[in-house]
Amino acid sequence: MGNTINSENRENTQNLEITICIGSSCHLKGSRDVIKIFERLISFHHLQEQIALKGSFCMGECSENGVCVCVNGERFHVTPSEMEAFFQNEVTTRLNA
Repeated sequence: MGNTINSENRENTQNLEITICIGSSCHLKGSRDVIKIFERLISFHHLQEQIALKGSFCMGECSENGVCVCVNGERFHVTPSEMEAFFQNEVTTRLNA
């Protein structure tokens, strides 16, 4: 029917799960900006069907620099200013692999 997307089919096409910490420490380090940048880059590259973007409370890595981000379970620490390079190096390369 029309342009309705079946949620089961959508889940099956997602290749990456990206989880961003939104705990208080990461919030202070810019997690809100990281989320907005992820949303913008995912939309710009038309990757909504391939990436599941999620939030999580404290991931227990508060002492590290940057916001804790997990890509398919692998943890990284990024700042908003590093997001474009991180997206290119860690996200798009995994989708193209």
